[in-house]
Amino acid sequence: MAAKGDRIHIKMKSTESPYQYHTEKNKRKHPDRMQLRKYDPVIRKHVLFKEEK
Repeated sequence: MAAKGDRIHIKMKSTESPYQYHTEKNKRKHPDRMQLRKYDPVIRKHVLFKEEK
C-alpha cells in the first residue's frame, strides 16, 4: 500500500481583501504557516497572503 504523502491542501487569505487562493504545501519542508506575496484581483495589486487553517 502506498504512503499517504506529505502534501496538504491549504487556503491562502489576502491581508487586504476577502480573496483567497487554494494551494498545496509540503508539510515536512514547511511545517510553519506560509506567507506569500501574490496578486489580489479584487484590489488589483500584489499583497501579502497568509495561510489559514
